[in-house]
Amino acid sequence: MVSKTVQVQNKIGFHARPVALMIEIAKKYSCKLEISNGVATADMGSIIDMLRLQVKMGDEVTISADGEGEEEALQEIVTLIGNKFGEE
Repeated sequence: MVSKTVQVQNKIGFHARPVALMIEIAKKYSCKLEISNGVATADMGSIIDMLRLQVKMGDEVTISADGEGEEEALQEIVTLIGNKFGEE
């Protein structure tokens, strides 16, 4: 199991488009992926669970991956968040 904490920098935070992009990445890997805002944890395969986290700009989230391809999956999602989901 690997995990990494990152700060969300896009202006709107988690809304439908960024969450859909993360789910698209999660579907490529067989490992279990979760994201936590420190209060709640969401399965990265569920758009509803991820939107319920109500992550805003400046919030820190921890992405956890466990299983085959965990390193690659984690890095791809961390990179996506770091690139502000391509919004800016």
